[in-house]
Amino acid sequence: AMAGRAVHVYTPVGLTLGGAPELARESSLSHQSRCVRCLPDGSGYVLSSVEGRVAWEFFDTSEEAQAKKYAFKCHRAKDSGVETVYPVHAVAFHPWGTFATGGGDGLVNVWDGAHKKRLYQYPAYPAAVAALAFSAEGDKLAVAASDAGEGGGARSAA
Repeated sequence: AMAGRAVHVYTPVGLTLGGAPELARESSLSHQSRCVRCLPDGSGYVLSSVEGRVAWEFFDTSEEAQAKKYAFKCHRAKDSGVETVYPVHAVAFHPWGTFATGGGDGLVNVWDGAHKKRLYQYPAYPAAVAALAFSAEGDKLAVAASDAGEGGGARSAA
């Protein structure tokens, strides 16, 4: 992910040789990208943004493949009818294919992307979730929670 909404995909050899990206496209999300992770099967990537959304995208540019891409809202809170939108700072894939998102709301959500469903929400951290990583076996999830630099508060809205 780049500043703004551009996504550039490189092959490792192309990147080391200073070559052009294999794929360059603009995000389907409306606001600045925050985190990008390749799908475990290599078919595409998940992209998060400052607008509290996650997009599921595919490398294949055919109409059939592009028809499968989608985006969803997450890391939002309603209070007295007012919705607060939090950035999605982190995405991590579990070895089984599910994935976790961490946001400015201090929450970690686990998703089944294939079925477009949230599976679990961990209790809130006192600060924004800045980074996530599953162990190779998938039996541990490391969570880094800290002020993510969006305004000094423990939890920061977009």
